[in-house]
Amino acid sequence: MTGTVGGYRGEKERIVEKVIITGASGRDFHNFNVYFRNNPRYNVVAFTAAQIPLAATRLYPAELAGRMYPGGIPIHPEGRLADLIEELAVDLVAFSYSDIEYGDLMHQASLASVSGADFMLLGATYTMLRSRKHVVAVCAVRTGAGKSPTTRKVCAIIRERLGKRVVVVRHPMPYGNLLQETVQRFASYRDFEKQHCTIEEREEYELLVDSGIVVYAGVDYGLILEKAEEEADVIVWDGGNNDTPFFHPDIHIVLFDPHRPGHELRYYPGETNMRMADIAIINKVDSASQQNVEAVRANILTYAPRAEIILADSPIELEAPGQVRGMRVLVVEDGPTLTHGGMPFGAGLIAARQHGALEIVEPRPFASGTVKETYQLYPHIGPVLPAVGYSQSQIRDLEETINRAECDIVLFATPIHLTQLLSLNKKAIGVRYEYGDHGVPRLEEVLLDRMARLSAPLRT
Repeated sequence: MTGTVGGYRGEKERIVEKVIITGASGRDFHNFNVYFRNNPRYNVVAFTAAQIPLAATRLYPAELAGRMYPGGIPIHPEGRLADLIEELAVDLVAFSYSDIEYGDLMHQASLASVSGADFMLLGATYTMLRSRKHVVAVCAVRTGAGKSPTTRKVCAIIRERLGKRVVVVRHPMPYGNLLQETVQRFASYRDFEKQHCTIEEREEYELLVDSGIVVYAGVDYGLILEKAEEEADVIVWDGGNNDTPFFHPDIHIVLFDPHRPGHELRYYPGETNMRMADIAIINKVDSASQQNVEAVRANILTYAPRAEIILADSPIELEAPGQVRGMRVLVVEDGPTLTHGGMPFGAGLIAARQHGALEIVEPRPFASGTVKETYQLYPHIGPVLPAVGYSQSQIRDLEETINRAECDIVLFATPIHLTQLLSLNKKAIGVRYEYGDHGVPRLEEVLLDRMARLSAPLRT
């Protein structure tokens, strides 16, 4: 045991607990910055990293860690957690990432407990920063529920109907040089290249920038909030995975996926988002069964009764729909939706089948390098190719996999122009999916009504 025997310490003895923060390069850094960084009660001896390839074996730099950590803080693979607890005499494990099933979460807690450490989940509202501007948050109960199209719709409503300046702040994806990524501002494609953005980052940013919306992200969300407030009337928080917002929302929109009914009660912190929701959007009604839609609705009514429920579609558009019929199609899907989002397929496979593909080509026989490893890590993935690209080597492996595939056409169901990043030897067409209301009430009228009823006027 690393703690004091019997749990008693002298009144005047200073309590300093050694802490490991388990994370995935995002929420972990935020929890450190807002709770642990200048807290003399704790000594954070390490981070661990999961979910994101290549994010481990780095250092959280001293310049970001603050005066208590002149040497910075090492980042280790999560697989070393038990050994690190023993080696570093750790008192507390602070769990700090999202989209994890409750059983897996409790395995983490049990591992910490048997190793002699306490296990901690920080309160969602405790880590939310307060803004001088109004904040609308778009979150979800699972990865891949449809946050990005909804965020774009929310931005359009606020800009076009209220005439307000909107800035989006995105959940962090700092997979490169953390010092250079402390505060990131994206207003052009040149910014993506300057920041060496991964495919996952570009999937979240490109369509917003195409619409003339500035996007902020990075590592230190206190500094990011200050910058965003300088050029926004309204800040839209664009959530990642199923994490809770880093900023305290005036209006909290939460997406539900009826293709995964019941997940809103089984994943952390998706249930937290559900319980905090002001507006609950059951998305993908156009492709889900009525039985699943009603199961999700029943859970919302039970566990988030104050939330206003909206039904939404996720309409799919092909750039050239006539070119899919009768073809052997290789489908490339959004990466996180398939990996830690747990979906076997996404909008691309649905579109290919709807438009008469002769055959969905199985990518596994052609998988190269890290793409092959991704299939081994996530065996639930169906006959589709996840658009993984956290590094240049992964992007090359993705390119090689596509070029080796025996197909007539490649269908990209990612929100970015992948053909600008990959050199392909076959024709490729894109799939777009946007937000669509499914009857009434409509998102526009509900959001505008909620904004009109805020306790304070919009601050400009």
